[in-house]
Amino acid sequence: MYLVGEALIGDGAELAHIDLLIGDKDGPVGASFANAISQLSMGHTPLLAVVRPNLLTKPVTLVIPKVTLKNISQVNEMFGPVQAAVAKAVADCVEEKVFENAKVEVENIVILASAFLHPDAKDYNKIYRYNYGATKLAINRAFDKFPDAKTLLYEKDRTAHAIMGFKVERLWDPPYLQVAIDLVDMAKVAAVLTQVPQNDHVIIEAGTPLIKKFGLGIISEIRKLRTNAFVIADLKILDTGNLEARMAADASADAVVISGLAPTATMEKAITEARKVGIYSIIDMLNVQNPVKVIEKLKVKPDIVELHRAIDTDDTAHAWGDIAALRKAAGGKLLIATAGGIRVNVVKDALKAGADILVVGRAITASKDINHAAEAFIERLDKEEIDQFRVMTDF
Repeated sequence: MYLVGEALIGDGAELAHIDLLIGDKDGPVGASFANAISQLSMGHTPLLAVVRPNLLTKPVTLVIPKVTLKNISQVNEMFGPVQAAVAKAVADCVEEKVFENAKVEVENIVILASAFLHPDAKDYNKIYRYNYGATKLAINRAFDKFPDAKTLLYEKDRTAHAIMGFKVERLWDPPYLQVAIDLVDMAKVAAVLTQVPQNDHVIIEAGTPLIKKFGLGIISEIRKLRTNAFVIADLKILDTGNLEARMAADASADAVVISGLAPTATMEKAITEARKVGIYSIIDMLNVQNPVKVIEKLKVKPDIVELHRAIDTDDTAHAWGDIAALRKAAGGKLLIATAGGIRVNVVKDALKAGADILVVGRAITASKDINHAAEAFIERLDKEEIDQFRVMTDF
């Protein structure tokens, strides 16, 4: 048996994070247990989990500090509330028949529990309760083999890591409003970024003129005002696809735009590099006569295709295109953006045609009331915000 469990509970300095392994005494987990308890290292001394001195918990459990214990206060917290919490959680799982129901004999297995203890933690009561809950949840998750693939894929993009401090947005819940900032005045850029509503279905685009004026460093400036925004770098790559895609990623962009007029090899290199560094690739079909044929030729497919009517040709028809054929050419999984002269009155038509992303520039950025203009588009999307307020352990 070799089971893995993890759980994070609580907040503040007393937050508890438990990683654990459950396995047979005569297997790899048992061998790791023996090595850990016999090969000590300064500041990371493993300790047996005891409910109280002279009362070892079963299955035998080893608590391993994740953070270096540098002073006696931390040592007392680890050898006090953390140790007691882990031990009691294991013992209560025995009482609640977690091991029995899994047909596991507690004398035949061991548990390795790595415990996080923040140097600023002070409240013994919270330390105990958070570590108890995290250990118990991690044990149950280990036996449940949580998460299954379906849960993982559904949950992975919903919210932020509790400690990271910001959210890396992913486009899994269309439709979206993409605000294209094709401005060259920083005061106006700041006005747009502060007045466009904070919404899970709003994307920020650093437009080509903006990047040409200020360089890719503008992405960092955007993030100062929109920390959690999904930010697109509209480079319209025509050559050196892998280099420019990497540059966009290094600048912290979430997506990079590649011109559909670029050589096939350039597009493929840019898409491959974007995938490698974990950002979205967008093929902009501005002035491309047959977007479907372009996608069919690509050995690697982009994440998004943008059907784009140029600003200088606003009198032509909107660029809905054959969205169904594009998705088929991409193998089915493809987001479609439509850009160029999008106004509130055509939002429903674009969505009905199959668009996932509506790219809007001047109708918002040049408006006298930026907030109101953006809200009007968001309202037409008719999409509720993503639920960010669920308890993190509630699945």
